[in-house]
Amino acid sequence: MEIRTDDLTGPEIIGLLQEHLHSMRLHSPPESIHALDLVGLRRPEITFWTVWQGAELMGCGEIKSMRTASAHLRKGVAAGLMRHILEEAGRRCYRRLSLETGSMAAFAPAHSLYASFGFKFCGPFADYVEDPYSVFMTREL
Repeated sequence: MEIRTDDLTGPEIIGLLQEHLHSMRLHSPPESIHALDLVGLRRPEITFWTVWQGAELMGCGEIKSMRTASAHLRKGVAAGLMRHILEEAGRRCYRRLSLETGSMAAFAPAHSLYASFGFKFCGPFADYVEDPYSVFMTREL
């Protein structure tokens, strides 16, 4: 697996992100969807990575939102990306990483992944508010 910083212009990543947003709409009410679209992800303060095997896109993400391509589920893509994000956060001298994800059963794998990397459940942070469809997690670095 090769992890690259991505400019979000390639057709593969655009397609995977469209799939991701479609999935969010299936599992969350509109007012509780916090996944960023392409414009939001292209903001300069966001670093977005893609995971590749040769010319095949395996997955993508930034700290609060990750997606593994269906053909590559349960191959360690998300765990590899999480290790990369934590290493980069360390290089940048971040003190904490916090994220919001969904609370429904479809998000259980995300909860397990984040917990396995030391994230703990917490209350809302930044501009988030308490929401039954959201789970908030954080990890000190």
